[in-house]
Amino acid sequence: MSRMLAVFAFCTSIAVAAESEPPVALGYPNFDSHFRQILDAGEVPGGAYAIVRDGRIVQAAGHGLRDANDSKTIDAETVFRVASVSKTFAAQLTGLLVREGKLHWDDPVNRFVPDFQLKNSRHTQTLQIQHLLSQSTGIVPNAFDNLLDANVKLIKILPKFRELSPVCQPGQCYTYQNILFGLIDPVIEQATQQQYSDLIQQRIFTPLAMEQASIGQARFENAANRALPHIKRQQRWIPTVIQPGYYQVSPAAGVNASVTDLGKWLIAQMGYHPDILPPDVTDELTRERVRTDRELRRRGWRELLTDAHYGLGWRIYQLGDETIYLHSGWVKGYVADIAYSRKHRVGLVVLLNAESGHLNDITTEFWRQTLALEDNNKRYKKKPR
Repeated sequence: MSRMLAVFAFCTSIAVAAESEPPVALGYPNFDSHFRQILDAGEVPGGAYAIVRDGRIVQAAGHGLRDANDSKTIDAETVFRVASVSKTFAAQLTGLLVREGKLHWDDPVNRFVPDFQLKNSRHTQTLQIQHLLSQSTGIVPNAFDNLLDANVKLIKILPKFRELSPVCQPGQCYTYQNILFGLIDPVIEQATQQQYSDLIQQRIFTPLAMEQASIGQARFENAANRALPHIKRQQRWIPTVIQPGYYQVSPAAGVNASVTDLGKWLIAQMGYHPDILPPDVTDELTRERVRTDRELRRRGWRELLTDAHYGLGWRIYQLGDETIYLHSGWVKGYVADIAYSRKHRVGLVVLLNAESGHLNDITTEFWRQTLALEDNNKRYKKKPR
């Protein structure tokens, strides 16, 4: 048995984290100690996780330090930047507005953002809301993300899209974006005459009691219990400053949250709050829109995945006969992962305050054990491209 499998040798019971509730047999008794071991093995400053099952957070905890140069520890309420996991919130809010008739998936983007132009005028005219959120804009992947990394002002970046020719027609190929995904912000604000951040708070954070969740750098820096970002220098993780660039595209990467918050988010995704997140909206978001071949080569996942797609703000991973809905995230100093299985009514959130590949080690082994998976090359033939 490999070290990683030994580390994740799960048994049959778990201590429920909710106050006043007795332990019940739900399946992950050693996850907490294993999570700590993996962080220690990678000398990761800190991280937190939450496991959801049958509509409850059955286990949640944090380990390590908020700041490698300080003694304050991480717990289940510690706030992290969740990076691209933010996209799941943007898609959900848009889906609610579509359901209410305030927007339509096939609405052209330039109806709401007339100043935004691409090099090809026909491409500009045919670009729709659904293309933004399904990562199928047809523009070269990660367009101008390097400028966000350099903290260039968004107002200076957007005109540069006039220089870009399409690589395919909208809706025809997967071309992951952050800046273009972020255009759903002005679309929503034009359609509702309300601020995007206010709507997320009113429609999602407050109704789901996501008490630590917020949008924006100022809110993050005002959180007393927050994990600072770390980058690796000379084989050591060192704290670094909060970078503002990706906060400019709030729908793509602007949410801050704890694992407890994201556990509540998963519970709602799995249908336990239909009054807040109607199942028909969630079903639409997790319908396969565009195949994502690149994901089949993702570190750690390539031994498990047999197919992969992007929906609207969510990835859809096929692991043999099993399906999970997932999104990962990265911004400087943080990585994040959120995923759930409808069939098994289980979900996992992991947040780390360092850009560590150990995130994949944690999540893939969790799903391997939860779904009793073998490597796909032993059991399945990958679907033809």
